[in-house]
Amino acid sequence: MDKNNKNSMRITTTLLKTFGALVLLIAFSCNLDETQTVAEFKNIVLSDEFDTDDFIDSDIWTFDIGNGTNGWGNNEEQFYTKRTENVSVQNGILIIKALKEDYSGFDYTSSKILTKGLKEQAYGRFEARIQLPTGQGMWPAFWLLGANCGDGTADTEVWPNCGEIDIMEYRGQEPTVVHGSVHGPGYAAGNAITKTYALENDRFDTGFHVFGIEWTPEYINYYVDDVLYNQITRAQVEEKGTWVFDQPFYIIINLAVGGNFIGAPNEETVFPQTMLIDYVRVYNK
Repeated sequence: MDKNNKNSMRITTTLLKTFGALVLLIAFSCNLDETQTVAEFKNIVLSDEFDTDDFIDSDIWTFDIGNGTNGWGNNEEQFYTKRTENVSVQNGILIIKALKEDYSGFDYTSSKILTKGLKEQAYGRFEARIQLPTGQGMWPAFWLLGANCGDGTADTEVWPNCGEIDIMEYRGQEPTVVHGSVHGPGYAAGNAITKTYALENDRFDTGFHVFGIEWTPEYINYYVDDVLYNQITRAQVEEKGTWVFDQPFYIIINLAVGGNFIGAPNEETVFPQTMLIDYVRVYNK
C-alpha cells in the first residue's frame, strides 16, 4: 500500500464534532431516526504502523503460545506460535497466517498477539485497519480484555468479571458481516450484548477496513470505517449485570481456527488463510 495514503489516513472522528455532539446512527441495520452521543479523541498515545520488515515490536506486543485450557475456553483447534511462519511483518503489513499442519498434536497453527503488561488503557479510541480471511472455521478478532483478568487470586478477576470488549469478531463463512460486543458479569458468551454490521456490495476479505471503538465512562461506540453502527451504554449494561469497563484493558489480535462461535473448518476451507493488519492506533482526549 502507498505509504503516503497510509499516513494520510486519520481517525474517522474527523467527521465528528465536540464531545457531547449528536450524530445520526447510519448503519442500515438500525433505525434511521436513532441518534447517539460521540466523543472526540485526538491525542494519539499508541501507533504501530508496521513500517519495518523486522519482527513485531516487543515494546508493544507479546504472545499467547499454545492452545490454552480447552482451546482457550472456546474449543478452538489451533496451536498458537510466534514462528515467522505464523506471524510476520512485510511491506508495512502485519501478517497473521493460519496453516493446516501437524504441530504439537494439533491440526492447525496460527498466532495471537497482545499488549498485556505493556500497553494498557482505560477509555479512548482503539482502531485497526484490517483485511480479513475467509472460509468456514476462520475466526479473526480484534478485542480488549481487562488488565485484571486472571484466576481470581492476587487481585485478579476470572472471566467474564474482568470484562471483554470485542471491537471486531468475524465468521469466515459470513464474509460481509462483523460483530461488536461486550462480555461481563451477567452478559457473557451467548448472552453477550452485541450487534452486527453488514457491508453492502462488498466483502471484508477483499480489502482493508477500519474497525474501531470510542470508549467513555458512559458508553462504547462501535465503528466500521466511517459508520457508527452501535452504541452500548452503561445503563444498557446495568440492566443485565455489572458495568466493568472503568479500568485499563489490553489489546488482542488473533486468528483462531474453529471453536464454539465459528464451527470447525470443512473440506471447502482453503489453507493457508491470512489476517492482514495495516496499523493499530490508540487515542485519548
